[in-house]
Amino acid sequence: MGVTPFRKEPLTDFSQGLNRAAFEAALSRVENQLGRDYPLIIGGEEVFTEKKISSINPSQLDQVIGYVARGDKDLAEKAIQAAVHTFESWKRVAPEARADILRRRKHQLSAWMVLEAGKSWVEADADTAEAIDFLEYYGWEMIRLAQPVPRIVIPPWNFPLAIMVGLTVSSIVAGNTVVLKPASNTSVIAAQFMKILNEGGLPEGVVNFLPGPGGEVGEYLVQHSLARYISFTGSREVGLRINELAAKTAPGQKWIKRVIAEMGGKNSIIVDREADLEQAAAEIVRSAFGFCGQKCSACSKAIIHKDVYDTMLEKVTRLTQQLKVAPARNLEIDMGPVVDERAVEKIMDYIEIGKKEGRLVTGGGRGKGNGYFIQPTLFADVDPEARICKEEIFGPVLAFVKAKDFDHALAIANNTEYGLTGSVYSRNRSHLEKARDQFHVGNLYFNRKCTGALVGVHPFGGFNMSGTDSKAGGPDYLLQFTQAKLVSEVF
Repeated sequence: MGVTPFRKEPLTDFSQGLNRAAFEAALSRVENQLGRDYPLIIGGEEVFTEKKISSINPSQLDQVIGYVARGDKDLAEKAIQAAVHTFESWKRVAPEARADILRRRKHQLSAWMVLEAGKSWVEADADTAEAIDFLEYYGWEMIRLAQPVPRIVIPPWNFPLAIMVGLTVSSIVAGNTVVLKPASNTSVIAAQFMKILNEGGLPEGVVNFLPGPGGEVGEYLVQHSLARYISFTGSREVGLRINELAAKTAPGQKWIKRVIAEMGGKNSIIVDREADLEQAAAEIVRSAFGFCGQKCSACSKAIIHKDVYDTMLEKVTRLTQQLKVAPARNLEIDMGPVVDERAVEKIMDYIEIGKKEGRLVTGGGRGKGNGYFIQPTLFADVDPEARICKEEIFGPVLAFVKAKDFDHALAIANNTEYGLTGSVYSRNRSHLEKARDQFHVGNLYFNRKCTGALVGVHPFGGFNMSGTDSKAGGPDYLLQFTQAKLVSEVF
């Protein structure tokens, strides 16, 4: 079988007029489709329900993106039975996935994320490119492997296409069937993905689409005796709850369930006194405030050597104050809205805590407009033991911390229960080698920002309360969704 080697999907250059026009056209097409109803899909059957999930544009709160059917326990039972039934035939299908149909819809999928998730054009484009990369990479990787099982997939809202595609495709290329329960905030994007799978010829029942409340539908699926795997990306609290429920054996269960979880982080960027300060400042701002800090890999703690602390604070403050906060529909923005009112309340609570724990340098309030806008916020002179230094905020809030020396900086970086990503900016080779050994995170970068892991280049997953270190987008990831079987024959 001939296989095209994996190549990353290129990002769109929006400085080119033709690309801007194409994206504007995609946005217009999507805006003409707003307010529609989307069904559940179980065993290939469309199921409309009386109760619905309303998806709102976080940049424009009076605009409804769509109404998605809401699953319950009875429909969850139907979905998992459909997955079990289809598994018997799907597990024998040769593993291969192609991303061409997704690639043809690239701008349209990105436009849905601009409107439903509040992502900027650049962030949405990168999300779609990563989704295409997952499709290509896992299809290519599965050719090296082979064999199958039903699995529950629970993706997050902050990467509503890339992570959802990665979690789903990794299972189906390995011969498994899936019940997909997307985040309620971004269910319309998940429904668009289901349309693409259908158009691509995926057999009915391989992926079953079941939006619904996590406490009702999600927990029912996780506890079900026929679920073998749960793939989850989301908060620490929900991930630990899933792990607890999955560990309990249900009546009739014949296997030990696996949990593959990625649960967030409290990520640090260390700037040594021997570093490119201009580069470090620019990439701290990008890492902290890209997509409003709503990335599990986002930098929320800048740990700066005392000799360059004041200089770095001035540079980062200036760049932060230049950021433009506005509706994501516009190309020129730097930050759009956060995802919903609940996120606003949590972030603003942490900002109030930060005002007691550090010196507010810039930001600290709501942004202007009819959306969930929050100003990019920077606190200086924060104690390493402060709550805003140790707890995940998941918003545009950055704590600046002064380190006495490089060893002190490493100690501050490690003083949290998370261990997902981190960066070190330094020209001192001995310091970089010390960080390689002592900076305890799953993804560590030198002289590079801590966000933007590349599929096939930076396998992604963290330590401690950041998850199971499953390394998505890496050569060993698919092994978690297979069973090794040895057959020996003596002649």
